[in-house]
Amino acid sequence: MASRMIERLPKPLLLASAALSLTAAAAGTAYTVDSAGSNVSAKVAFLGLGSKTADFPELSGTARLSPTDPQQIDLDVKIDARALTAPDKTTRERLKGEKFFWVEKYPTVRFQGSRMVLKDGMTGTVQGTLTARGVAKPVTLAIAFDSPPAKAKPGEVITLTGTTRINRYDFGMKSYSLIVGKTVNITLKARLRPAG
Repeated sequence: MASRMIERLPKPLLLASAALSLTAAAAGTAYTVDSAGSNVSAKVAFLGLGSKTADFPELSGTARLSPTDPQQIDLDVKIDARALTAPDKTTRERLKGEKFFWVEKYPTVRFQGSRMVLKDGMTGTVQGTLTARGVAKPVTLAIAFDSPPAKAKPGEVITLTGTTRINRYDFGMKSYSLIVGKTVNITLKARLRPAG
């Protein structure tokens, strides 16, 4: 019945309808980062015996997945470095200070991903750029979705977990080299809610 009604539409309307459908498909599925269900943690060796972890609970951003190219992603996650938490006051103040994140001058840490390679529809990698303390470096995230994004239903929330390692020296954070390790293990959990 519906198909017959569509067939009866004037050709200009049919062409416009088809164009809108193609545009929507090309645009992909847009998501926003749900701050309440998202966080980032950064873990680094301390005194060669243990480790310390800083948490970044305030995130924002967007993601766009392509329905026609499962390898395409536009991921933009912004982390409020001013809101970082740490196990003790001294660590928290040092991390926020000039020798580390220098949050007064660089309040935002940002990850922008553009190329995704999925192995089985749920796990893979995202290549992108991490910017911290005014320095941008290429970074690859190992990622896992809680469910296949290609099979997500309209309005369905999905969760992406990503992990990577960086050298803090690459971002100008070279202080306390004798007691703080240079390799930082980062874990991102982003709850993605369909935009609109």
